[in-house]
Amino acid sequence: MLNPVQLIKPKRFGDDRGWFTEVYSEKAFADRGIQVRFVQDNHSLSRPVGVLRGMHFQTPPHGQDKLVRCVRGRIFDVAVDVRKGSPTYGKWVGAELSAENGHQLFIPIGFAHAFVTLEPDTEVTYKVSDVYAPDCDGGIRWDDPAVAVRWPLPQGVEPVLSGKDTVLPTLAEFDSPFAYDGNPLEEIDA
Repeated sequence: MLNPVQLIKPKRFGDDRGWFTEVYSEKAFADRGIQVRFVQDNHSLSRPVGVLRGMHFQTPPHGQDKLVRCVRGRIFDVAVDVRKGSPTYGKWVGAELSAENGHQLFIPIGFAHAFVTLEPDTEVTYKVSDVYAPDCDGGIRWDDPAVAVRWPLPQGVEPVLSGKDTVLPTLAEFDSPFAYDGNPLEEIDA
């Protein structure tokens, strides 16, 4: 069984001009057990260090698989298992994604997603498998002690949050509509 959350490390082919990489290939992803049809690409710019976006998801019938990458700067990207009945419910995995390392994080439906910026003027792009549906928009608190994400914020930097993210429920207050598929969350090779 494959880990539902996967760290993707695309190969870069370099020469004196720079490098080339294939960031998405339907066949290569299918070979990894990821069979998703992406329908939209999103792009965000976060100016200060410490912008924390999340922990977000969309509920059925508009759940979203995501493929996240950082195209400028650096982030710490997190996925939290919110699938009811999962032995890893409330557990998280995280990885540093940067323009320099080119890594991507695949986050399937049933996981909350968040990231924090580690450099100024950081840009993140991500593919999603369904369009934004405001009535299905949801999330859990970024600082929920039951989840206990270890955010690697620099000394003295407080997270910069949206108003929406300051009032999200805790995991204990959340009644998950996501079902466990028999595929437990495992550590990723970050």
